[in-house]
Amino acid sequence: MKKQDSPYFSDSTPPSAHSAAIAPFPSRLPHVGTTIFTIMSALASESKAINLGQGFPDFPCDPALIAAVSAAMMAGHNQYPPMAGILELRQAIAEKILALYGKSYQPETEITITAGGTQGILTAVLCCVHSGDEVILLEPAYDSYQPAIELAGGKPIGIALQTIRDQKGQVTSYEIPWEQLSQAINKKTRLIMINSPHNPTGMVWSKADLDRLATLLANTDILVCSDEVYEHMVYDGQAHQSVASHPQLAKRSFLISSFGKTYHVTGWKIGYVAAPAELTHEFRKVHQFNVFTVNTPVQYGITQYLKTAAHYQNLPRFYQAKRDYFRAGLANTRFQLLPCPGTYFQCVDYSALTVPEAKLNESDFCRWLTTEIGVAAIPVSAFYAKPLESGVVRFCFAKQTETLKSALLRLQHL
Repeated sequence: MKKQDSPYFSDSTPPSAHSAAIAPFPSRLPHVGTTIFTIMSALASESKAINLGQGFPDFPCDPALIAAVSAAMMAGHNQYPPMAGILELRQAIAEKILALYGKSYQPETEITITAGGTQGILTAVLCCVHSGDEVILLEPAYDSYQPAIELAGGKPIGIALQTIRDQKGQVTSYEIPWEQLSQAINKKTRLIMINSPHNPTGMVWSKADLDRLATLLANTDILVCSDEVYEHMVYDGQAHQSVASHPQLAKRSFLISSFGKTYHVTGWKIGYVAAPAELTHEFRKVHQFNVFTVNTPVQYGITQYLKTAAHYQNLPRFYQAKRDYFRAGLANTRFQLLPCPGTYFQCVDYSALTVPEAKLNESDFCRWLTTEIGVAAIPVSAFYAKPLESGVVRFCFAKQTETLKSALLRLQHL
C-alpha cells in the first residue's frame, strides 16, 4: 500500500507533526540507569572475556525438559492458560513445597505462576506497598528490589549487612545486623524483603535467623517478601530454611521461587509465588494487569518434568562440585575467598593482590579485570543504593568445567 493510500496518513498532515520532539516528563525512576549486569556482559562480549559476571549457566538444560515443552506445543497447548497458571502446575508446586517444607498451600487460592522471580517480586511489592510506606531491605541487595519499592511509592530503607574482617582488613563474611534491623522497624514499615540463599554474598539464613525475624514481627502487621530463587543451591549437607517451613512467617509472607534458576533455563522467565489466600487475592489483582499470565507450553512441560524430583534433589551436589572446583582454583591466587554456603556465586576480596589495580574501586577493578585479564566479574558495591566500597567482587560459577578452568588460568596470573 502506498503512503497516500493508507487511512493512517494524510497529505494535509504537516511534515513536522510526525517528527516533533516529545515533551519531557518526570521519570518514575530518575536514579536508575542500565544495570551493572548488562554493562559488564556487554564489556565481556566486546573484550572477548570469559563472562563470570551475569548469573546464567553456559550449559544446556536436561533434554527431557525441552522434549516435554515441545510435546506440549505439539499437543496444542498454545493458547492462554488460566490467569494464575495451569492448575496441574500449581498442584505440583504445592506437593513439592509440602514435601520439602511441611507447609500446605492451596493450589487454587495460594499459588500463582509468574514470569520469573523478578516479576513475582515486583507484583508482591505493588500489591501491598502504598505511598509513604517504608520497606526494609538488607544490602547488598538484588538490584530489582529498590526500583520495585519506588514504583509503588514506597520508601526503601536499606540496612547494610555487617562485613566481618580479618586482622589484615580483608572481608571474610557477612552477618545480619539484628540491632539495626530492629531499630528500623516502625509504624510506617509495611514490608521486609529477605533473600536466602543470598545474592550476591552467598550467605544462607538459618532457622535461628527465621526465629529471630518472627520474634521481631510478632506484634506487627508487617509483611515479608522472601526471595528464595536459589533454594536448591545450599551446600555442605545443610538444608534450605524457607519461610514456608516457619508457621509464624508463612502466614505473612510472599514466597518467591524460580524454575529458571532451578532448571538452567533463565531465559524462559518462569517462577511462582506462594502466599496465604488473602495475600494471593491482592497479588493476583496486580498480576492480571502487569503480565496476566505466563506462556502455556512451558507450564505444561515443567508440570510433566516436576513428576521426577531427582533434578532439584541432586542440584546441591551438582553445584557444590562446581563451587569446590572453582574455590580450589582460586586458592592458588591472592584473592581472599569469602564463604559460599549457597547460590552459584563466589565472592572474593581482591585488596591483597599485588597488582596496582588492587587499589581501584570495585567497579573500575571489574572493568580492568574484564578488559586486561579477560574475566568478567560484578562489583558487590553495585548492590547498594549508595555504592559501599569493600574491595569485594562476585564471580558466577554456574559454568562448564572448561569455562571455569580457562577463567582460573587467567586469574592465577594475578
